[in-house]
Amino acid sequence: MRLPPTPATTCIAAATVASFVLVALAGRTEEAYLFGGFVPARIDGFILTGGLPIWLTPLTTTLLHGGFVHLIFNMLMLLFCGRMVEAVTGPVGLTILYVLGAYAAAAAQYFAFPYDASPMIGASGAISAVFGAYALLFGQPRLFADHPALGMAVNLLWLAAAWIGVQFLMGIAFSNMGMPIAIGAHIGGFLAGLALIRPLMMIRHPG
Repeated sequence: MRLPPTPATTCIAAATVASFVLVALAGRTEEAYLFGGFVPARIDGFILTGGLPIWLTPLTTTLLHGGFVHLIFNMLMLLFCGRMVEAVTGPVGLTILYVLGAYAAAAAQYFAFPYDASPMIGASGAISAVFGAYALLFGQPRLFADHPALGMAVNLLWLAAAWIGVQFLMGIAFSNMGMPIAIGAHIGGFLAGLALIRPLMMIRHPG
């Protein structure tokens, strides 16, 4: 399938890669994590660190990554799913989905780990929102011929349950390897994608 131009996905990916390269070249990786990463414990003032205003860090954290492999994996996910979703929502819709997904991811991470003083970095939460939208748009639905609304509800619940289960398994596996992942952010972003894709489609195609 030939996709129309997808400028929002391309620009988000380019900005993310450029930020990673600039931080790496400057040799200020750790400082960048503390300055622009999302730290849940800052919300309630449990720690008072310098850096950007806390309300801005859910966005800036998407520009920070823990290494080349982390960056490449996220960008492959973004480019594959984002282009497909943007073809449906348009560039404005994809941008709204990505930004709100980033904030939903940060909120979920905060509610899961409110006292965590380590900076959350990476675009995984925002990309999880894009993946959630992609899964709902292009996944195989669970159909109930006589009850399409029931079929939609079951599909939503199935996707949410499957993603949450996978995230908990990944969290256990990566923790055992000494590589903790932001489970709350991944779940929050994905659920935001499931919730937002239909309204965004209605905005672009009213009626």
